[in-house]
Amino acid sequence: VFKGKIKQSANFDFRGIYEFIYDYLSDERWNLHESLYKEKSQGDIKELSIVWKGIKNISDYFRFEIGISFIITGMKDVKVNIDGNEVKMQNGSIEIVFDAVLVKDYKNKWDNGFMKVLRETYDDYIIKNRIEDYEVKLYEEINEIIATIKSFLAIEGQHSY
Repeated sequence: VFKGKIKQSANFDFRGIYEFIYDYLSDERWNLHESLYKEKSQGDIKELSIVWKGIKNISDYFRFEIGISFIITGMKDVKVNIDGNEVKMQNGSIEIVFDAVLVKDYKNKWDNGFMKVLRETYDDYIIKNRIEDYEVKLYEEINEIIATIKSFLAIEGQHSY
């Protein structure tokens, strides 16, 4: 249904971004699972790869799934002055990649023999409009997630460093 990304090279609070996104998605009823956390260091510079999968059951037949990948390169700790206080942050490039999928029959109740043929008919003719409505809803929801994260990054970026 959707593929997109956010990319920014600047000072940022990695822990703050990580926690904000996790808390925001949890508040929006996404069940999140981290399938990869890989960190590579070369001196004081780090590279991170993080992969999350989010699931939100919509009904017994439909489920939204999102994939979120964080790719952080050239990250190093820096000290910045925010409102007269010295704060430890990170500097580097952060890229967050999103994809979203509408999953039908996620319990696989219609996935064998004759039931599979019935499912295709059910999807193509009986609930076609409902599928399209859910695709639009998922598209809007992932765009709202991205807009919220962009707003967070913009607010964080307004400090004078």
